[in-house]
Amino acid sequence: MIPIAEPLLEEEELNNVVEAIKSGWVSSKGKFIPEFEENFARYCGVKYGVATSNGTVALHLALATLGIKEGDEVIVPTLTFIATANAVRYTGAKPIFVDSHPDYWCIDPEKIEGAITPKTKAIIPVHLYGHPCDMAAITDVAKKHRLYVIEDAAEAHGAEYKGRKAGSFGDIACFSFYGNKLITTGEGGMCLTDGEKLAERMRILKDHGMNPNKRYWHDIMGFNYRMTNMQAAIGVAQLEKLDRFILRKREIANWYKEGLRDLEEKGLVKLHPEMPWAKCVYWMYSVLVEDNLGVDRDALMRKLAKSGIETRPLFYPIHVLPPYKNVERFPVAEELSSKGVSLPMGVTLVKKDVATIVSAIREIR
Repeated sequence: MIPIAEPLLEEEELNNVVEAIKSGWVSSKGKFIPEFEENFARYCGVKYGVATSNGTVALHLALATLGIKEGDEVIVPTLTFIATANAVRYTGAKPIFVDSHPDYWCIDPEKIEGAITPKTKAIIPVHLYGHPCDMAAITDVAKKHRLYVIEDAAEAHGAEYKGRKAGSFGDIACFSFYGNKLITTGEGGMCLTDGEKLAERMRILKDHGMNPNKRYWHDIMGFNYRMTNMQAAIGVAQLEKLDRFILRKREIANWYKEGLRDLEEKGLVKLHPEMPWAKCVYWMYSVLVEDNLGVDRDALMRKLAKSGIETRPLFYPIHVLPPYKNVERFPVAEELSSKGVSLPMGVTLVKKDVATIVSAIREIR
């Protein structure tokens, strides 16, 4: 079996975890938590990092910190993992869906303004599958309408928009360190911000709303969204390897491009995009299966599975899922979702693995 993804955990991660255990600080205190927060914020070019227990709660924490509440609306792309919309619902607010850009699959900035109402308070652009959004266009709309921007960068550690790191554009940015992400802490997340007061409020909210200067005194109702020192210990070691992982991801993406380019030229598939203004980190390498290939996306996935190759479909657009289903159509997202398949993209892949996958696709043809 060639897996869709797998983490690369080495001696450095093990040594850090052993150090955390030996220190006795295994919960939400210990040296690795602030080290991870500071190092990751610095890597992304942002002042403050606030570690969390996972990426979904990072989104909820960001929304709660910005005061998003019942009666508000938050604009999100419909083509994303459901956590983006769920986090909005957790606050009592309503997610308002926007279609994808056909060229690079993220939220289409030209369609955002038409979704804004007097109730709109924020936009959550999602850097989908490792490709950054058009952040200049999005922040221009946000400034015009005085909206918060919360970057969902769960899939885009180290991605760049015009030379600037994803996670450095919004009022708050949110990352995930789940096991299949570019770097992992098993579970885990992080909020980044340049706002000192926002960082302070996030730290209070994630720790039950406890006053930092008066133990067990709770000025507000908060949450238990803390990362453990053992998770952060892994994160510190992983972060040191992130640039190496990105180089590897981009190398693997190039192997796919070389192997499948002629199929794209013949109109049989469409390869994972990368815009001239973007540096994609290819959390996943996804292709669109065109009708001319002779099999549909699901049939391709079944046949690859029989060859021991694990794949994933692109996300379902959230507007078609039962908790959010409505009659509005988003044709670009729907087409991308119906045609898209993600191929194995772990940093442990070697060129021979990719050649095997490419050959299997060609044989299906």
